[in-house]
Amino acid sequence: QVQLVESGGGLVQPGGSLRLSCAASGVIFSIYAMNWYRQAPGKQRELVAHITSGRSTNYADSVKGRFTISRDNAKNTVYLQMNSLKPEDTAVYYCNVKIMALDYWGQGTQVTVSS
Repeated sequence: QVQLVESGGGLVQPGGSLRLSCAASGVIFSIYAMNWYRQAPGKQRELVAHITSGRSTNYADSVKGRFTISRDNAKNTVYLQMNSLKPEDTAVYYCNVKIMALDYWGQGTQVTVSS
């Protein structure tokens, strides 16, 4: 079955950087678009970044210019490079893939931006 495993979260000071990884298994990774979502306490889950199989990308306005999504098809892994982090970036970050109208999610990784 499809499995997504995120890693790389942690505590970082404002202005710092983190790189999240999401390793996929049970799926022909290279043919699917991949997404990063986040959910802050008391808020709805929101789409942060999207990358197509052809490596076209889209970002939420709140992270444009600061976050970069990328993929390594040889490693079945999608990344989210996060720079210039702000306290409002604090959330649980989830990897997602949509296959045949079904959503698959990882377990999430906590990112906390605080001094």
